[in-house]
Amino acid sequence: MIDFLDRLFTSAAPLVIASTGALFTELAGVLGIFTEGFMTAGAFFAWIITSWTGSIFFGTIVSAAAAAIAGWGLARFVRKTGANPFIAGLAVNIAAVGITDSLSILWFGTKGVLRSPEFIMPRRIHLPLAEGFPVLGSVISGHTVSVYISWVVVIAAVFIIGHTSWGMKLRASGLSPEAARERGIRPGLYWEWAWAVSAFLAALAGAFLCFRVGSYTPGGVAGRGWISIAAVYLGFRHAGGVFFAALVFALVEMAGHNITGIFAGIPAGISATALLGLPHALALVLYVFSQGIRKNKKKRMKGVTYARAGQ
Repeated sequence: MIDFLDRLFTSAAPLVIASTGALFTELAGVLGIFTEGFMTAGAFFAWIITSWTGSIFFGTIVSAAAAAIAGWGLARFVRKTGANPFIAGLAVNIAAVGITDSLSILWFGTKGVLRSPEFIMPRRIHLPLAEGFPVLGSVISGHTVSVYISWVVVIAAVFIIGHTSWGMKLRASGLSPEAARERGIRPGLYWEWAWAVSAFLAALAGAFLCFRVGSYTPGGVAGRGWISIAAVYLGFRHAGGVFFAALVFALVEMAGHNITGIFAGIPAGISATALLGLPHALALVLYVFSQGIRKNKKKRMKGVTYARAGQ
């Protein structure tokens, strides 16, 4: 069980980080569709900078910081020009693939896999204080850096969104920009910062995907950016819910890989492509399901409001 939880948390960590970033944009009122693109760019440039400097930490931070600046600049451009934010986000996703492939060919002569086994992150970090507890200590201790950072990101998001003035103003900007302006809040600025945070976390998630296997693989993000957006709604727009939604998607992804191995070599077996597409199919199904629950909840709340008004 401890080994299973370790693999589950490790697989879910990039999704948790990227989904939390997407949550900030959703609460700001303008969902960041660009998560997939910044994850791809973050993975590529983190690998490149690390190969130049020899420091995984420096490569990861610099690529994530550059993504944050790009996300902020994109939000500022969209806000000032009135461009469609959805189209702008899709443009980032498309451009990220083209830019990374072009630079890979220019610098390395190939747009294939770029491998450096020495760049694999340490597999486990043991926490002496946590190991003193019989069962809980084994669950908490002995995970990768990405797992601990994903937990920190979720805890920080819960605190910032629910217990700080910045988080309350962010939610107010997304719920009603007009009312926020009347109270002296500038929704556009919170939108820009939300996109910067989301881009930073998306690039960070992409870097963790890259260093988990010690190589940059074109298409290695494999739709996780879109799944992270679905996790925002499956988690009902709460940081804690997003965390558990990411765990669900990671569990399905692990199950898909395991089933692929089981059916390998069986001619009449299920297609491996179909099995690997299970997380994406589940993302669509759960998104529709969560939206149905959300609409029913709104109807019930309206019914209670009307009943009280009638009394």
